[in-house]
Order: sequence, then structure tokens, then C-alpha cells
Amino acid sequence: MSKARFSRTLGLVALALISTSLALAQAPGWYVGGNIGRSKATVDNQRIADTLTYGGLITTSIHDDDHDTGYKVFGGYQFNRFFALEGGYFNLGKMDFTAYTLPGGTLNGSLKTQGLNLDLVGILPITPKFSAFARAGVTRAKTSDAFSGTASVGVVNPAPGDKQAWNAKAGVGLQYQINETFGLRAELERYRITDAINIRGDIDLLSAGLVIRFGRRAAMAPASAPVAAMPPPAPVVEEPVMVVVPVPDKTQEYCSILDLQFTIDSDEIQREDKEKLTVVGTFLTKYPDSTAVIEGHSDNVGGAQHNLDLSQRRAQSVVDYLVGVLHIAPSRLKAVGYGEARPIADNATEEGKRQNRRIDAVIACVTDVEGLVVKPARATMALYIDYGKNDAVVDSKYDADLRKVATFLKANPGTTATVEGHTGNLQGNPQKAMEVSQLRAQNVVNYLVDKCGIDRSRLAARGFGQGRRFAYNTSAEGQQENRRINVIINYPNQ
Repeated sequence: MSKARFSRTLGLVALALISTSLALAQAPGWYVGGNIGRSKATVDNQRIADTLTYGGLITTSIHDDDHDTGYKVFGGYQFNRFFALEGGYFNLGKMDFTAYTLPGGTLNGSLKTQGLNLDLVGILPITPKFSAFARAGVTRAKTSDAFSGTASVGVVNPAPGDKQAWNAKAGVGLQYQINETFGLRAELERYRITDAINIRGDIDLLSAGLVIRFGRRAAMAPASAPVAAMPPPAPVVEEPVMVVVPVPDKTQEYCSILDLQFTIDSDEIQREDKEKLTVVGTFLTKYPDSTAVIEGHSDNVGGAQHNLDLSQRRAQSVVDYLVGVLHIAPSRLKAVGYGEARPIADNATEEGKRQNRRIDAVIACVTDVEGLVVKPARATMALYIDYGKNDAVVDSKYDADLRKVATFLKANPGTTATVEGHTGNLQGNPQKAMEVSQLRAQNVVNYLVDKCGIDRSRLAARGFGQGRRFAYNTSAEGQQENRRINVIINYPNQ
């Protein structure tokens, strides 16, 4: 399936499948924040005891006060939903120890650590608002040591000064995005330090904090721009291909165009296009004085007269559907076939031919469109699942796309779905093609039930074999495009 066709069909359900919070999570932008928590040092008691033994003392016990309050402030830039760069200031608090000796005495020591860090953060989105992350970076830390002794313990250098050194750090954490501005974090980090007497050690910081993001609202602006650009009093139309534009001058004859597309050499209206015709029927019913001209068009494959007849049949099939199903008076409709005479794209490409196999429904203009709201009946999601010849196994690499369908069905429990399977012409005969397409559709249904938790009663599988070609089977690319799956989302009757 071509990228253009895939994008157009996928757009019918994209708004329902992607929440605002997910769009925000993907948007790049700056952020700041702060954490506070509990720090814990790893004190090398054996080295302390060895030092006292070297001085002729016996260590009887060591008491470690290796916990304190630690905190950090930070700022960063998130490049995309997976990576960010973050820097900040940290203070890991003060750690103490007291060593008791024979002959009687004590050795007291303390360590304070603070510094700057720069981290690369990798992010793993779990849900639209919840994510895990890991970080690795470098620190420039300053450690301050102090020592004192009592009784038999003497200290030669009680204040060895400060030590500044480069070291590494790493950490993991979880984040919950409350809204577009505020998020909550919990994380565990390990800081490698070097103290004033060149002893290396680790300090862990377990903390929680707040993240404040900037610029995310601006990132969403393009999504809302089309709404702002529509002139009042434009209707609220849930089918994006139907645009009704009111004009004050009633002498203008036409104001709306509806685009439908047909499979190769066929005048059958596709299931997904019947919803578009429902939009037309709703419009014509609301405005009983309006009329419509249904124009049929074709590509340039085949003879000119054949294409002219084919386009006329396509236009007439739309008129028949509007009359027979949607109960529009035939006197208000006219079918005209133009054949290959009015292309809108280059017939030298498969995509161009596909666009030229179409219907234009030109509807007479009215000035009052207030209150025109079309209730959805169905939407189509085209899944480009790559199958080999006669193959029907659903590869795990399509898990993300199928889970989007499952997410939509779970969020809309009143909906059902029909999974349609299609094939190229590699099966040898129509019976085999029908069996393969049915198996492909059934395997997608089984995948949604077994791996995504969708109730089987809400799903149906239907195979169409080679009956609904999307491209010409004369090329390997066209055959591949015809090996596809369509998922039809059906809304409940309202």
C-alpha cells in the first residue's frame, strides 16, 4: 500500500487513537525540576580499621552515620519522546563515622559532597502519561573531609581540605506526567566520589521530585490551526473528506466536493465510502431544495469508450445508493461520466491512477448550515501488513499498529470491528486467494483476542481474495499493495 493511501486511511481514526497527553510526551521542549530524598554512603570500615592498626590501635567497633538528606535541582531539553539531555546541581548531605579503639579513644570523621552533573537520559514510554528512564553522565563533585580524635587517638591532619574531581554517575527512575506542564519523578542514582584523601566510594540518592515543562502548548498549535482557520459558520463534520462551505451569494451553483475512490475496473461502492455517502445523504436531507451532480472518473487503463462507460456506471451506482438506501429523491440527483478526460493526477504512476478512479459529488450550495452534525457510522483503518506468498502469519513487528486498534476498541466499548483480508494474484486461483485472505483476517482477529484482550464477540473476520484490488497486479509492488488488511470500526446505532 502506498504511503499516501496509508496516511489518508489511517487519519480516519488517528484522533481517537492518540490522546493529547501522548502528543505532549512526544513534543520536544525545555524543562526544570527538583528532587529531594535520602542519600546513603558506602563507608569503607575495613580501611578505617587498617589505618588505626597502622597507628598501633585496635578497633573495637565502628558506628556509621551513613544516611542524610540529599537534594538536586536540574534543567534539561527533551529532543523527542526517547532522549533528553539534563544538567544540574546536587548536594548529597553529610556522612559521619566514629571508630572506637583500644587503648581507649575515638576517631571521628565526616564527609560532605556537592557538585554539578551532566547526564544523557534515555526514556521508555509505557503509557501516554507514564514512562521509565535511565541516565548516565559525569559529575564535577567537591568533597570536604574533617577528622578529630579523642584520648589515645591523635589526628595529624584534621582538615585535609576540599577535593574536586571528575567522576561518573548513573541512575534509573519512573515519571508520571500529570498534565502538559507538571510531572512527578521517582529515581535512584549512584554517584561515584573521590574524597580529600583520595579514597573512592559511592553515594546513592533515592529521591522524588517535580518536573515543570515549557513550550509543550506551542508544540500542539499545528493540530488546532485548521479549526481556527475555518470561517464561521462552518459545520462540525466528523467525516474529514466532506467540506461544506457557506457562501452568501445564492447565485453560485456549487460549493462542496466529495471524493470517493474505486477499485480497478469496478463500479462497486466500497464499504468505507458508504459512510462518506451517508454524510452526503444527511446534507441533502437537511436541505431538501438542494441538488447534486455525481461525476464519475477513471484512469487511462483500457479503451476510452470503456472508461467512459465505466465512469458513468460508477456515478450511477452512487446515485442508486443515495436513492435506494438514503431515500434521496432521484429528481434531485444527476449522474455524469467523464471517463479518463479529467485526471487529477499523473496516470504514469500507480498512485496517480488510483486517485483518478474517483467520484466527485458536486452539491448545490445553501447558506444555512448551522447545526449540521453527522453521526459516525464507521471508520476504516488500513493496516499495511507484509505477507509472503500464501503466508498468513501476523509478524510481531506489527504489534504496535494492532494495539492501536485494541486501544481504540477498549476506549469505545460500544464499537465492533470487521477485519477484512485481501490478496494479490499469486495464489493461482480465486478459491485459494479467498482461503488465504480469510485466514489472514482470522489471524488478525485471533491476535486482537489473545494478545490484546478484545472480546471475540466484538470482532468478525471476512476474506475478499483478489476481489478488491487496490493496485494493478502487473508489478511486484502492486501485488504487495494488494496483500493488505483493512479494519472497519463500526459504531453502534444512535
